[in-house]
Amino acid sequence: MSQFHVYANADPASRHEVPCWLNVQSDLIDIAESRVVVPLIVPGQAGPVLSRLMPLLSVAGKPMVMDTAQITNVPMQMLGKPLADLADDRLLIIEALDFLTHGI
Repeated sequence: MSQFHVYANADPASRHEVPCWLNVQSDLIDIAESRVVVPLIVPGQAGPVLSRLMPLLSVAGKPMVMDTAQITNVPMQMLGKPLADLADDRLLIIEALDFLTHGI
């Protein structure tokens, strides 16, 4: 499981609201059976969007909003098939996490 990779939500109960997860956990921390993730949701589903906190990202050609304020951890079995590698969007992702945790 690589940092900044997007995975399908393998949980049928929450898949409609959260179609996929963005793994933000460092690759150096590989001992836990869970991953720190941010939900990626369909634009319009989030209500008002603060662009620094909730950047728009492209996942397999589809726009998705990083719902940063809903950061969580999930068991690895909730991470389905890999959908995209967003390492090229690393700065946007880290800026959103910094804004959430430090207000900067």
